[in-house]
Amino acid sequence: MSLSLYQSSVPVFERSLVAFLGILDKAEAHAQARKFDPTNYLSTRLVPDMFPLVRQVQTFCDHAKNASFRLAGVQPPRIEDNETTFAELRARVETTLGHLKTIDAKAVDAGVDREVVVPIGANTRLKTQGPNYLMHFALPNFYFHLTTAYDIFRSAGVEIGKRDFLGAVPGVSPA
Repeated sequence: MSLSLYQSSVPVFERSLVAFLGILDKAEAHAQARKFDPTNYLSTRLVPDMFPLVRQVQTFCDHAKNASFRLAGVQPPRIEDNETTFAELRARVETTLGHLKTIDAKAVDAGVDREVVVPIGANTRLKTQGPNYLMHFALPNFYFHLTTAYDIFRSAGVEIGKRDFLGAVPGVSPA
């Protein structure tokens, strides 16, 4: 059995995004149980020179969305970076999931032979083949920012673990 570019991207992003919605629920419940406003988390950083939580979430959502659309040869839809509440962060993740539902699997699979050009700064572009873009740029960046968001919550005392991060793993059942 061969693994397609679509199978290696869109469902992987979707599973992780859905799992993160559960992490948001636990983080919000954690704040409420301790009687503080969960929006306090939004500006939390692991260290001063890293993005705050809100930017980590925006970034991993953008990597999921942008990678999927670029692999399909379609201009990614733009989402404004203006979230200031937990509800808006949740909506950002849900909007990203909605965009992923519109992706044509065959178009993504055709990305195996497509050159992808990615802006990585004001005047710099990265150009590579679709599989290299997914495996060596998009997925590592997605997981870096997703993991950092998870780590921000974990370091703030939210009771989450690996199973929360992984979410529902397809095809896995108790033995």
